[in-house]
Amino acid sequence: MIIPSIASGMAKLINHEDAEMKKPWIFSVILMAVIFNTGCTPEVGSEAWCKMMTEKPKGGWTANEAADYGKHCLFK
Repeated sequence: MIIPSIASGMAKLINHEDAEMKKPWIFSVILMAVIFNTGCTPEVGSEAWCKMMTEKPKGGWTANEAADYGKHCLFK
């Protein structure tokens, strides 16, 4: 029964090639999502950023955001 063995090996090869083809596509989608997400937030210290932080609940701030807010928005 060589033929089923060959067919099984070919199926594994095809599935491996499909997986290899998907990797660059998935990487591209993730990269684009990161680029679009970082492009939407205002620059730290800008008036738009200060306004955004003022509207954001204080419990949701990180320590870095709180320090930047004090440095750029309160003590200009």
